[in-house]
Amino acid sequence: MSGKIAIAGKGGTGKTTLAALITSHLVQGGKTPILAVDADPNANLNEALGVEYHTTVVDTVDQIMGDGAAVPAGVPKRQLVEYQMHDALVESRGFDLLVMGRTEGPGCYCHANDLLRGFLEKLGGAYAHVVMDNEAGLEHLSRRTTRNVDLLLISANPTVTALRSAGRINDIARQLKLGIGRCYLVLNRLNGPAEPPAGGALAAELNRLEEAGLPLLGEVPYDSQVLAHSMAARGLLDLPADSAAMTGVRAMMVELEV
Repeated sequence: MSGKIAIAGKGGTGKTTLAALITSHLVQGGKTPILAVDADPNANLNEALGVEYHTTVVDTVDQIMGDGAAVPAGVPKRQLVEYQMHDALVESRGFDLLVMGRTEGPGCYCHANDLLRGFLEKLGGAYAHVVMDNEAGLEHLSRRTTRNVDLLLISANPTVTALRSAGRINDIARQLKLGIGRCYLVLNRLNGPAEPPAGGALAAELNRLEEAGLPLLGEVPYDSQVLAHSMAARGLLDLPADSAAMTGVRAMMVELEV
């Protein structure tokens, strides 16, 4: 199955780590090429993937759309922006990375969103999978940068507050009719060891979310190797396939036939 996978969630729920682990799973399984998109203004997916980037979509828009930009005669600025966006692609082993960039600056971020959507639609056919790490919270939904995706995974910590936040993201995504195929909840336990909920308020909230159309897909368990990679500023692509986190992500992807 090929398609676009988007990761959402409030800040601190491990969505970037989840995006990197899914990318690693796809690379390890030979399901390449993959386009990894960092649509979070606080970009750090590159660090989780262990690669560097030199320019962003917003940088390209600012440079070309700003006053005084050197544009060849007869070439529309939009066409030039789309052409230059290819320079923002970082090529790596089995995947390419595209970084959206900041929300503030002399350029129009809404225009950058529109250009990114069009660019991704054109690029998508060249990749087996697109994995998009969205900005924290709900803003990316109202800006409609997360639309027409086959799979939306909402990452949440195992707390009632985090689960309720995940539910709001799911509700808004449905209300905006963004063309999302399937939507699932993913619990992230990377911040510390914890046992699966056996009852009480947490289990009740999980049941409520499932009834609302956001079933629990699975969990990313605590993994000391992920912590060690983070402390050493190493990407997760060389995480062993049998590590706890990779095993958890692989189980979820197998369930989804990804």
